[in-house]
Amino acid sequence: MDKENKKVVLAFSGGLDTTYCAIYLNRIKGLQVHALTVNTGGFSGEEMRAIEERAKHLGIASFKSVDVTEDYYHSCIRFLIFGNVLKNATYPLSVSAERIVQAIAVAKYVQETGAAYVAHGSTGAGNDQVRFDMVFQNMTPQAEILTPIRDLKLSREQEISFLKEHGVNMNFEKAQYSINKGLWGTSVGGKETLNSKDYLPENAWPTPISSSDPQKIILQFEKGELFAVNDKKFEHPVKAIQFLQSLAQPYGIGRDIHVGDTIIGIKGRVGFEAAAPLIIIKAHHLLEKHTLTKWQLYWKDQLAAWYGNWLHEGQMLDPTMRNIEKFLEDTQTTVSGKVFVTLEPYRFIVTGVESPHDLMSSRFGSYGEMNSGWTGDDVKGFAKIFGNQSMIFHKINEQSNTAK
Repeated sequence: MDKENKKVVLAFSGGLDTTYCAIYLNRIKGLQVHALTVNTGGFSGEEMRAIEERAKHLGIASFKSVDVTEDYYHSCIRFLIFGNVLKNATYPLSVSAERIVQAIAVAKYVQETGAAYVAHGSTGAGNDQVRFDMVFQNMTPQAEILTPIRDLKLSREQEISFLKEHGVNMNFEKAQYSINKGLWGTSVGGKETLNSKDYLPENAWPTPISSSDPQKIILQFEKGELFAVNDKKFEHPVKAIQFLQSLAQPYGIGRDIHVGDTIIGIKGRVGFEAAAPLIIIKAHHLLEKHTLTKWQLYWKDQLAAWYGNWLHEGQMLDPTMRNIEKFLEDTQTTVSGKVFVTLEPYRFIVTGVESPHDLMSSRFGSYGEMNSGWTGDDVKGFAKIFGNQSMIFHKINEQSNTAK
């Protein structure tokens, strides 16, 4: 490593942790900080401009932003939809899904700038430190990884005190909560999530509740991907997701707290709001129940659970993930149609589907009423054969017990 090279690329979100890193690396460590903000669909143009302005006020060497939202969708999100992935039946991987994509973008910038260091604001108690470190170790092994928050074992109160001492002005009350916003949801961490019983207060949620009247909407899927909401068609699923989010999040839909196992072996809690992801996954799942066979659904569940867990643990680059993605994509050939949803305060109801591939076709009978595909005698024979081994087991063991 060039000892004269003082360049450090900092993964910069503009929040408390990365703001601390920018000041610490520059003023304390004497490094030339090049901040990079990777937008995964969570920042508007106005928010990006605010982040850039904040970065420049910190006295850093340069600031750059890149938008990887569409790449994020194609490389990751659509497979989470195809697999109906909810970690611990709750969490749509709002943050873990985007971290690898962000880390890859940062690593590419390190290569572009020739920086000797790469830094991120992860603590020593969560998953992100592993996700970022693994990508950097693979893609930029020549760059030393710097993690001030982790290495110094800082509390949020210590970070705030340090920034105040160095004349940094920001909304420290809001900074009591760590907020990560992306296309697939927003995570919220704070003092309430550090214990096992407290729930986040209303002011901690990024989106205030402003809608209360029930609203009926129609989601239109084509081969497993969302392309229209009501009669509004979008050229790309990213736009459809963002539009649905704008309709549903003001109801307070998708707010919850996820409790899970971290990569490093401890339990953790994180709040999240993810209206569009939860609605899309539940709607897509119902459409699949109507358009896929039971064994397609079964094997999708097995592989998707593994896929979601491995992605959560930062292993998106594992080649096995590409194998599973091909399977998941292949299952979506017939997953097209409309899904009817009602939005209400704090909840949504998926009421039904309409699809040309619906396997509940009345041509083959109606469940519990009548059928046209077989006779009663067919069922008698089928039931006898289908239960034959179970019958043999009980007969043999009944005789064995009687003999005793």
